[in-house]
Amino acid sequence: MNADRFLELEEALFQAWSLESSSKWTADNPAAGQCGVTALVVQDRFGGDILKTWLDSGWHYYNRIGEDIIDFTRSQFSSLPQYQHAHSNGEEAFSDTNAEQYAALSRRLREFLNEKE
Repeated sequence: MNADRFLELEEALFQAWSLESSSKWTADNPAAGQCGVTALVVQDRFGGDILKTWLDSGWHYYNRIGEDIIDFTRSQFSSLPQYQHAHSNGEEAFSDTNAEQYAALSRRLREFLNEKE
């Protein structure tokens, strides 16, 4: 995935995140609580792996697509975590979300990327 596509996806995610995709969402911090659901939606659309890093608040999930490691929800942090890049999977990431939140983010992301179902 090239840098322009990452940027386009990141901008669409910022628009797509909402209270529907995470109960921790706020206008001031739209990425809050979105890590698990975002990692799942990104993996389902673009493949790759889900990685995780342990934080005081629990596991934080993000993606590796090809050689690129990208944390689309990094903006929720005042300073970036010390990434451990531990291997994870969809089942673990799903423990951070639910089917309704996944469906909401997936639907809204399609809308903001102007894609048909």
